[in-house]
Amino acid sequence: MEKKEVIHDTEDLRFYVALGEEEAELTYSFTEQEELDLDYTYVPEEHRNQGLADQLVKTALEHVKANQLKFVASCPVVEAFVKRHPEYAAFMVEI
Repeated sequence: MEKKEVIHDTEDLRFYVALGEEEAELTYSFTEQEELDLDYTYVPEEHRNQGLADQLVKTALEHVKANQLKFVASCPVVEAFVKRHPEYAAFMVEI
């Protein structure tokens, strides 16, 4: 698995990886309680199964952890990642 640079775009509320002319991304919004609602992960088909989704999710969760925030796992990819990495569960808010 080649590690790619994950960029946090605070204006567009997303974490993304540039893949030539395409991008892999994890988008989010804010809840009324100012939690990050991690709501959608997309990886272009030809770049799947390379660990990009995990890199996006891990970067987002490390941002949550470093800034002492909470998050909602609306995206099933995020929810599955947290099940495999329970160290992030303390930051998750159940919906």
